[in-house]
Amino acid sequence: MENLKTPKLENQICFPLYVIAKEITGLYRPFLDELDITYPQYLVMMVLWENDGLTVSHIGDQLFLDSGTLTPLLKRLEAKGFIARKRNKEDERVVEAFLSESGRELQKKACEIPGKILEKIDVEPEDLVQLKENIQKIVSKIKK
Repeated sequence: MENLKTPKLENQICFPLYVIAKEITGLYRPFLDELDITYPQYLVMMVLWENDGLTVSHIGDQLFLDSGTLTPLLKRLEAKGFIARKRNKEDERVVEAFLSESGRELQKKACEIPGKILEKIDVEPEDLVQLKENIQKIVSKIKK
C-alpha cells in the first residue's frame, strides 16, 4: 500500500477561505437585517446598483450563480418591492431585472455598510486590497 498522508486541516487553503467568508458574511448580517435583505440578496442588489436592467443570466455570470439559485433570490427581492422582473420584448425567453424606487432608496442606506464593516474588522485597507487582488487571481485561474 502507498504511503498516503492524511490531509491536515491546517494545510488546506480551502479552510481559511471558508472561515473568512463565513465570518465576514456574519459581520454583514446585522446591517443587512436593518435593510431586510440577506447577504446573497445584497450581492444581487449591488450588481443592479452598478448596472440596472441586466438579464438574469448576466447577473448569474457576475455572481457565479446558476439560474436555479438566482431565480428564488430575485423572486424574494421582487416580493419585497426592491426590483421588478420583466421579459425582454424582442426575446421573451430573456428575463431582465430592474430596480424599483424602493431598490434605489435601499442603495442610499447600503452605502454606509462598507465603512461599518471596515470599522469592525480593524484591518489596514491596503491589506484588504492585496487580499482581494490575490483571491481574484486565484478565481480567474480556476474559472479558465
